[in-house]
Amino acid sequence: MQASYKPSIRVTAAPTRSSDFLPPLGSLHILLVANSMPINTVIVDDERPAREELLYLLKGFPEVNVIAQGKNGLEALALIKEHDPDLVFLDVQMPGLDGFGVIKKLFERKQRVPQIVFATAFDNYAIQAFDVNAVDYVLKPFDKSRIAKALQRAKKMVEANSSPVERLETLMGQLAMPPAAAARSSQPVKLLVKSQARMFLVDADDMIYASIQDGTITIFTREFEGVSNYRTIEELAASLDAERFWRAHRSYLININHIKEVVPWFKSSYMLKMNDKRASEIPVSRAQTKRLRELLKL
Repeated sequence: MQASYKPSIRVTAAPTRSSDFLPPLGSLHILLVANSMPINTVIVDDERPAREELLYLLKGFPEVNVIAQGKNGLEALALIKEHDPDLVFLDVQMPGLDGFGVIKKLFERKQRVPQIVFATAFDNYAIQAFDVNAVDYVLKPFDKSRIAKALQRAKKMVEANSSPVERLETLMGQLAMPPAAAARSSQPVKLLVKSQARMFLVDADDMIYASIQDGTITIFTREFEGVSNYRTIEELAASLDAERFWRAHRSYLININHIKEVVPWFKSSYMLKMNDKRASEIPVSRAQTKRLRELLKL
């Protein structure tokens, strides 16, 4: 009798696919959002409409968590100390302590410096300074696409745990602020000058003289004049080359390379005519007369 043939049947598991182990797409999105750390953010601007506009735009970015708002530089310092944020949108122009003053104070107090995005109406020269130093900026009125770009850069910095201190020190040095990095820099000193609702970066060599009146320092060049962000003549003088910049009078700091004429004045004193368009006349105090004679070998 012929044996009946029974084919052998071998059961093989179907090849597994990586997708077999993944949750549905909707669940995956939820997991990714849950695993993404929020960027704790502080907004500081002295104009309420600007704060509200920025807050409205930031609500369109789920990764951003706005934890506090301030309206001046002092509040900025307090909020940074209290909340230790990842990111601060910081207005440059504020009464009292401005945006640059906030950065300077953080350095002086040795506080942790968050990522900074400046809100500014600066001209192209200042914008280039921010770009070079990887400190971002957004122009007013705010643009959502520009905000997105700033956030993308800030997020990379936060995730990489990158400290902005070195970049900010370089920026402050370019703006003639006195952090230690500026003193060691071989770059020409730049002075921040506000003129006709604009801000300019001026080479220190182009400064003819500076004067102080009612607590405001005005810098004069051949082309224009404007207000400095320095508070005192002493601070301004400390950031400049003492061989070229001389305090001829308690209210004046001059660039000796821009003296056009020395005019003998009353009681053995002198008047300096500068080579600006107005041929400004700067008095030399009695205490500085001897120094003038030494400088010009009179």
